[in-house]
Amino acid sequence: MAVIESSTQDYLRTKKLPHIWCPGCGNGIVTAALIRAIERADYDQSDVVIVSGIGCSSRAAGYLNFNTLHTTHGRALAFATGLKMARPELKLFVIMGDGDCSAIGGNHFIHSARRNLDLNAVVVNNHIYGMTGGQHSPLTPTGKKATTAPGGTLEREFNLLDLAKGAGATFGARGTAAQPRQLEQLIARGANHKGFSVIEALSPCPIAYGRKNKLGGAVDMLRDMKDSSISVERAAGMEEADLKDKKITGVIYNYDVPEYAEVYYRSIGKD
Repeated sequence: MAVIESSTQDYLRTKKLPHIWCPGCGNGIVTAALIRAIERADYDQSDVVIVSGIGCSSRAAGYLNFNTLHTTHGRALAFATGLKMARPELKLFVIMGDGDCSAIGGNHFIHSARRNLDLNAVVVNNHIYGMTGGQHSPLTPTGKKATTAPGGTLEREFNLLDLAKGAGATFGARGTAAQPRQLEQLIARGANHKGFSVIEALSPCPIAYGRKNKLGGAVDMLRDMKDSSISVERAAGMEEADLKDKKITGVIYNYDVPEYAEVYYRSIGKD
């Protein structure tokens, strides 16, 4: 096993390693960014809870040395909602994949955004169902192949942050595994936001997605991911046509709206 940074090792269940992720998978990069973001936010380790559903990225809950809940497919936000309402002082990070969040968990996602409960959703978007057979998800780009779309996906994909914004999310940001320090900063900013935050973390899946679409290996996918990313500040001065096939990264929106648990407890006369 490679030597782990001492600061990182404190946040890992090292007896559970090595992990099960495929070579070149971006989940390890995203998980490391999450750890550093929690350090940056200066939370007490015992006050942090990691909640996950089912899927490749959701395995992170088993490796992270915090209070953790590894829940059912698509229901991570429902479990997190119950916990946050019962223990509002806890800091909750909900790790989901693109299918876990936006397909079977889509209804929970939009209503979590609507409530504006203080949860931090980290959605690892690798554009595919990796663990369950390589099916296309609601975030698979149009025309890309999957086991359930051998000729290419016909549907238009969701813009996850637009979906969350329309449902009422008050903080939305996008980062990539190709730019891990920026991703770390975005997760930390979402954590410090009071309300429902969504961090879309674009991540390569060289096996289930890359091979099927002839995108090369992990290095090629990371390089393409970096080259196609553009900061929100730079994008603001560009024409829409020039932004085609680009992924806008950074904080996309940040609103100050009353947080649900505070409003609820105030309504029943409990501080």
